[in-house]
Amino acid sequence: MTATTDHAEERVNPAARLGFQPGQVVQEIGYDDDVDHELREAIEEITGQDLVDEEYDDVADVVVLWFRDEDGDLTDALVDAIGLLDDGGVIWLFMPKSGRDGYVEPSEASEAAQTAGLSPTKSVSASANWAGTRLVAPKR
Repeated sequence: MTATTDHAEERVNPAARLGFQPGQVVQEIGYDDDVDHELREAIEEITGQDLVDEEYDDVADVVVLWFRDEDGDLTDALVDAIGLLDDGGVIWLFMPKSGRDGYVEPSEASEAAQTAGLSPTKSVSASANWAGTRLVAPKR
């Protein structure tokens, strides 16, 4: 693959832009009808495997957490997600954008991440309805 091809794929596949890699195990939490199905499919395409659900009983390389205001306590959800990660794993926290149902204030998300011991490394507009923040778990 040439450098030009790599860049073209990143434009086409939003999961590549987010840093998903072939072979990664990606565990999804908070799935519902409102998630971005195109992004989910892009993640599966780039990793070469289906997303695993909340019942998966091994560690994951990445946890995708779809979180809405009505989903309970974000800090608790993030702490639970940390326990699902392999060393060096990351959490992609996806929340509805401003004006969408389930919107969470960015300050609330930042506080929850800090309380959970996570560090944000990247924030993106993941799709028309979802904003994403890449969170790094503490080293074990």
